Amino acid sequence: MVTGTAVIAIGGNSLIKDKEHQTVRDQFDSTEETCVHIAEIVKQGWRVVVTHGNGPQVGFILLRSELASNVLHTVPLDSCGADTQGALGYMIQQLLGNRLKQVDSDVPVITVVTQVIVDADDPAFHNPTKPIGPFYDEAKARRYEREQGWAVIEDAGRGWRRVVASPIPREIVELEAMRTLLGAGFVVVGVGGGGIPVVRDEGGALRGVEAVIDKDYASSLLAAGLEADLFLISTAVEKVYLNYGKPDQTALDHLTVEQAKRYLDEGHFPPGSMGPKMRAVIEFLEQGGKEALITSPENLARALGGETGTRITLT
Repeated sequence: MVTGTAVIAIGGNSLIKDKEHQTVRDQFDSTEETCVHIAEIVKQGWRVVVTHGNGPQVGFILLRSELASNVLHTVPLDSCGADTQGALGYMIQQLLGNRLKQVDSDVPVITVVTQVIVDADDPAFHNPTKPIGPFYDEAKARRYEREQGWAVIEDAGRGWRRVVASPIPREIVELEAMRTLLGAGFVVVGVGGGGIPVVRDEGGALRGVEAVIDKDYASSLLAAGLEADLFLISTAVEKVYLNYGKPDQTALDHLTVEQAKRYLDEGHFPPGSMGPKMRAVIEFLEQGGKEALITSPENLARALGGETGTRITLT
């Protein structure tokens, strides 16, 4: 029996646990643990779409590309996104498929390389803010700025990095394909890394752009477009907190949209961590979504059962 449709956005900690475990084998091991819990949700009868981040993996490609640039062409950012969607999608569909077979489920898993349309005149293109790729010393960063037209910034005392635009996602090109696959009984892996950012010209043709779309915003757009019953965000913490990291931090079991907006305004959910996730949840619920959950990878199934996590509803 079908329980409903759930979009599950798994964060970077589901794929790479820490800097000491970044190899492809390490990524398989980390992802396998998350797939155990996603399989439980599928087994309960949910139609599931899995979305995922790709920041470190894109960074790896960019670094390899730079190191090999004296003998081979470099890789544009939209192609990096496509490459990681394929590689990470392969990893998730294989591991989740294996786990589903272990629990006697014959639900197939498929990956959709996903393009996401952004506005060519989005203000973000005039104010790039999203750091990507490796760290450099200032001299090297400034050289790339001059020679390659990069925008660069000093990143929190750790070095200098390239920054690119992070425009708002407007339309998911493969939405109907994913809807059809869900209806046919597939678990779908899509919108990897927020999707490949593309713009549409006056004739309707698509072309990729040098940008990075926030994974949670794109996942929210997907969940709303699929009229999902649940938007579930997997992140580094079991619950959302007020005053996170302070002596008086307080775990939240339930939030309304009104409360979430107020806490955002009060600064409880910073832009670099919980802020985008909460804004994505609010957008989903205001577009007609029923409920959202935020929890850690190992608690996905428990949160769905009401045992933990932070539940967010419209009222």
